Amino acid sequence: MPCNIVLIGFMASGKTTVGRLLATYLTWEFVDTDGEIEKLVSSPIPAIFAQKGEAYFRQVEKEIIARVAMASRKVIATGGGAILDPENRARLWADNKVVWLKIPLDTVWQRTAGDDSRPLLKGSTREQVEALFKQREPYYALAHLHVEVEGKSPGQIAQEILEGLKVWLESCR
Repeated sequence: MPCNIVLIGFMASGKTTVGRLLATYLTWEFVDTDGEIEKLVSSPIPAIFAQKGEAYFRQVEKEIIARVAMASRKVIATGGGAILDPENRARLWADNKVVWLKIPLDTVWQRTAGDDSRPLLKGSTREQVEALFKQREPYYALAHLHVEVEGKSPGQIAQEILEGLKVWLESCR
């Protein structure tokens, strides 16, 4: 039976950084679905979007999630849009604990200014980013645990997750 912690949230919320730290604390394996996609396709995400498009990226993402969500004792950091797909949501929520790293839009905007590694932000206006943020927010809100990241270090965020999932984690040992 799967027993994973799944980190969801908008771009630049710290899923990868916090995920690595959380996995270290738990002595679990860390899996970054975006990293797994890059390995499988042998190409960085911006190139995948440019050469094959978002639909191809989402299909590969779905395959990766199907595989990793059924594993056990992993901390899984997902891409920000992974939760839009109903099959991904079903797989990620099945016997796992899903944690939303909540980040204010202003902080996203500050952290991603000039970042060309995020294809969905490249050339986007603030209004377009806000629309994407608002489209995803109701899905993020389905998470078992919501953690505000503003003003906290990755270590503080990881500790808050561990505390919030303390009882559940006992059943995963």
